[in-house]
Amino acid sequence: MAVPSAATVTASPVSLYVGDLHPDVSDANLIETFSEFKSLASVHVCRDSSTGRSLCYGYVNFISPQDAHHAIEAKNHTLLNGKMIRVMWSLRDPDARKNGVGNVFVKNLSDSIDNVGLQELFRKFGNVISCKVATFEDGKSKGYGFVQFESEESASAAIEKLNDTIFGDKQIYVGKFMKKSDRVLPSPDVKYTNLYIKDLDPEITEETLQEKFSEFGKIASLVVAKDENGASRGFGFVNFENPDDAKKAMEVMNGSQLGSKVIYVARAQKKAEREQILRQQFEERRKEQIMKYKASNVYVKNIDDEVTDEELRDHFSQCGTITSSKLMRDNKGLCKGFGFVCFSSPEEAAKAVSTFHGYMFHNKPLYVAIAQRKEDRQAHLQLQYAQRMAGLAGPSTAIFPGGYHPLYYTAPTGVVPQVPPRAGMMYQPLGLRPGWRANGFVPPTRPAFQPSSLPMVPRNPRQTRQNRGRMNGHALPQGGSHSVTYIPQLQQPTQTIIPSKDQSNLQRGGQAKYVPNGRAREVNKGSRVPPAASNSVAAVSQGSEMLSSMLAAASPEQQKTILGERLYPLVQKHHGCC
Repeated sequence: MAVPSAATVTASPVSLYVGDLHPDVSDANLIETFSEFKSLASVHVCRDSSTGRSLCYGYVNFISPQDAHHAIEAKNHTLLNGKMIRVMWSLRDPDARKNGVGNVFVKNLSDSIDNVGLQELFRKFGNVISCKVATFEDGKSKGYGFVQFESEESASAAIEKLNDTIFGDKQIYVGKFMKKSDRVLPSPDVKYTNLYIKDLDPEITEETLQEKFSEFGKIASLVVAKDENGASRGFGFVNFENPDDAKKAMEVMNGSQLGSKVIYVARAQKKAEREQILRQQFEERRKEQIMKYKASNVYVKNIDDEVTDEELRDHFSQCGTITSSKLMRDNKGLCKGFGFVCFSSPEEAAKAVSTFHGYMFHNKPLYVAIAQRKEDRQAHLQLQYAQRMAGLAGPSTAIFPGGYHPLYYTAPTGVVPQVPPRAGMMYQPLGLRPGWRANGFVPPTRPAFQPSSLPMVPRNPRQTRQNRGRMNGHALPQGGSHSVTYIPQLQQPTQTIIPSKDQSNLQRGGQAKYVPNGRAREVNKGSRVPPAASNSVAAVSQGSEMLSSMLAAASPEQQKTILGERLYPLVQKHHGCC
């Protein structure tokens, strides 16, 4: 929101960052808070683009740098709508905000220390850009905070002077801030003083714990965790002054009897360290289970929806001892159609695969195979895909390789009507389509190439397409034996019959319909086109279709040759007539 200003200054505006805003703070509240500074140019509270809710921070722009500096001194750590705000110079460069230069981490703070108190402690070491004590939603301190200096030298000086000093009746820790990703977990051999104790009897008090653990050395602090009612939560911490005393206490007291329970004593760990150790332990157990049952677990799919876990277990128990079986179900409890059966040995699992793969169970054939991890299955499928793509991208032979003439199959027996051979009429092989490539091989089931003097054209291409078979992804003609025609030259004159006007009228008057046995019947009663004319027209149409297919599949050089072979007889015939 822009703010009118009486000052006429040409300098570029200076931006301040305002953080820790109350969710109800609006632009108007910011204007009211900073209106005492005459060069206020604009304010903006950042909001979520989808919900419109405040992100609890904003920006205030000034024309005068002096006013911006005064605003930081006057408004930083003041209350706005009952919440303490932070005002600092805006850093537009994200790297400057996240590089951690001059950033200090402070922990073990007293509950009475707030942002103002923390800044007062650190400001004597240099210019403090930002200072914040972490708090809960109710405003109570979490016991740690962050201080960012303008320079790394100021941060180093503060760490050197304030670390392990007493501040607010507590000894504080001051160190360089590190991102979670950069923090290295301590090794098992690292020295420690703080012990974690769990499985405590509810009757065990801090005095009892003090008396028991003081035998191993001087205790710096001790606490038993309690709930809001003051009852023990069953765990606590004992912090020794000497690391050797802590190590000795852990070795002796871990697994010992204290009260009515056996207690657990170990080095106290941070939450992140504990979670990482638990994840590592879980992964180790998971890998151990996978290796143990690697070849003993069977995957079963295509299971009928009515099959129960008991039926599946009983069915596969014929092959050996089953350690576990499970049908996978959705959120509504409906069967997903697959499950797993784990046997006690790989031999029993292999027997189940060989016995029940393809077995009809509840009127459905089962698919049974050794179960694979998702990662292994994906890697296997990717390898198969890569091999397949490598084969497709390898050296391949075109339909019409250079130096060879086009190949055509003669019509298979029973697929097309047996018509007298005509010059210029060709039968294209069913597997050879425009854009199809043979990948450098010919399927072994194809017949040997045999010369044939007169190629043929099917009378009904639609019927021929319906009778195509497939072998290894390539279409093959089905039916009886057939041969391949090799055409040395396509210079035979094509018999072309152009229907006259009378014949066109006859065609309109009576239309012929093709039937499977190759005989044409009249659709309506009228004059029929003579059989010779009908066959010739079909030949012309089929010849054009074949020519288009050939040209689409051929290379530019081959297209030139094919067109030349087609046009030469027509040109020669035209000159002969003249």
